[in-house]
Amino acid sequence: MAKKKKLSKNQVRRVQSNHNKRLNKNENKQWDESELGPQLQGVVISRFGQHADIEDENGNIERCNLRRAVKSLVTGDKVVWRAGNDTYHGISGVVEAVHPRTTVLTRPDYYDGIKPIAANIDHIIIVSSIAPEFSRNIIDRYLVACEDIGITPIIVLNKSDLLDDESRELIDNELQSYRDIGYNVLYSSKHGDGLDSLKAVMKDKINIFVGQSGVGKTSLLNMLLPEVDALEGEISEGSGLGKHTTTTARLYHFPEGGDLIDSPGIREFSLWHLAAERIASGFIEFRDHLGECRFRDCKHKKDPGCALVAAVEENKIDEARYRSFLRILETMDDAKNARHRDPNTY
Repeated sequence: MAKKKKLSKNQVRRVQSNHNKRLNKNENKQWDESELGPQLQGVVISRFGQHADIEDENGNIERCNLRRAVKSLVTGDKVVWRAGNDTYHGISGVVEAVHPRTTVLTRPDYYDGIKPIAANIDHIIIVSSIAPEFSRNIIDRYLVACEDIGITPIIVLNKSDLLDDESRELIDNELQSYRDIGYNVLYSSKHGDGLDSLKAVMKDKINIFVGQSGVGKTSLLNMLLPEVDALEGEISEGSGLGKHTTTTARLYHFPEGGDLIDSPGIREFSLWHLAAERIASGFIEFRDHLGECRFRDCKHKKDPGCALVAAVEENKIDEARYRSFLRILETMDDAKNARHRDPNTY
């Protein structure tokens, strides 16, 4: 018997896409103008394929189709929509246009290019923890993204109740390097530690939780907004990594003012779409030294006369941050090389 050929990831995606189109065939109602009401303002609470939950100015949420002209729509977008005179398969309106975004958080996707995650954000809350692991490199990647798009980052170490005296001292030292360069660092736990401080910085702002799967973003959401009662995940015993519980970004309102977008966890946040110069500029303590190297094409590695290397040796730049910068550059090169060899690798 001939061995069944394994489908590539591109082929799997196309099969799944066609399947979803067939499932949604009867749901994608296209209203005539006579069936639609006046134009209304709204905000995207969540996006589901060709549908989105839109909140109107009175706080009501309606599930809507998207006009074909709407090419990009994410949680947090401000939109123009119209309600239908009737509801079809749970769809009660149509999104007609999207207002310009003030900010947008994106991530690279090897198949779809640069994918937006959420829009009109004031704060990116980078949630880390000691379980499944504490990763400075993941924190640094998100900080680079924040600096590149101009959104204020806040670092939160969750599950701080799991720290003993020795590990707490080690983590304190690790996180102090971020405080030293001006970043806000908070601690939190399931017992409510640090919750008031977190609420204070999020008040009256549009915030988004980001971080690896399993660091406790959803448990933080449930502590901040108990009425949401979102499903919390756990750590996989086999891989030691977090399991995905949030599958799509969703926006929630704080009663005292402000919003929170809970986003799906990821295993790794890549930056391969950014040039090396933008990566370096994303390390804010590097900026005073960039342009001071002996050679204009300095790679900031073992190049003679590198101003960054000199700054590390003089303790002007934290060595761990510099090593994290080099790891980001290395993984960017590895990803690009793998992509060049086999487009179906990722």
